[in-house]
Amino acid sequence: MELFFFQLLNGLGLGVIYFLLSVGLTITFGLLNFVNFAHGAFYMVGAYVTFVIVSLTGNFWLALLIAPLVIGTLAIALEQSVVKFSYVLEHKYQILVTLGVALMLQELVIMIWGPIGKNVSPPSSLAGIIEIGDFIYPKYRAFVIAFSALIAIVVWWGLEKTKFGALVRAGSENAQMVGLLGVNITRLFSITFGLGGLLAGLAGVLAAPLRGADPFMGVEALGIAFIVVVIGGMGSFLGALVGGLVVGVMQSVMSSVWPEGASLMVYAAMAAVILSRPRGLFGRA
Repeated sequence: MELFFFQLLNGLGLGVIYFLLSVGLTITFGLLNFVNFAHGAFYMVGAYVTFVIVSLTGNFWLALLIAPLVIGTLAIALEQSVVKFSYVLEHKYQILVTLGVALMLQELVIMIWGPIGKNVSPPSSLAGIIEIGDFIYPKYRAFVIAFSALIAIVVWWGLEKTKFGALVRAGSENAQMVGLLGVNITRLFSITFGLGGLLAGLAGVLAAPLRGADPFMGVEALGIAFIVVVIGGMGSFLGALVGGLVVGVMQSVMSSVWPEGASLMVYAAMAAVILSRPRGLFGRA
């Protein structure tokens, strides 16, 4: 029972990271109707920026503050210089453009830091374990769960209770109409794209002490993000949250029950959702 509870908590930790990774992807698609294959690269670069800041300063908290802002700025710069010109193109061309951006970022990382992964140490204040009776759990993993839950609440509040969130939700229904009402839709697109990059970078920061930083983590993350979005439903905040938790818990629990089939069960769950609800659990028709 203790092992199951341990794996369940690990799954929640993975799930909230998957949520942060996926919510930006689903919001971007919901508003821009844009398929972003560079999203996993933002996650990867976030982990490497964390590695650099921690290596230079030894301060993980500084990385937690700065790295997401750096990735958000990078995302906006790429959107303004490359991505926005592909908004009017078919999805297959959008995939080619953003896949090219992702490969360029991956090769740039390999040129600078090499193909071997880098370890990132958690902050000393979160080293060690929490003991509750006979149950023990790593402090850093507990922090990831609590902090990501807080970020989820902040993102939900921003999307549901603010003017920006109302514009994003309205734009996801009819971006042309929002533009006709006098909203600078180009700026709204840029901010939304940057927010998606910021959240992916934040996921990379939180994941770095758990799995390190390596040049190929973006490809893995992109696959997971699309699974989460398919399960939860494209364009749905709640879907990204539920989908991330489902995938994270399933991966973690299955790794102790049937390690070889952990990934298989995730794809099986995605297939089951597609067959029963093609738009996802919470996606719009």
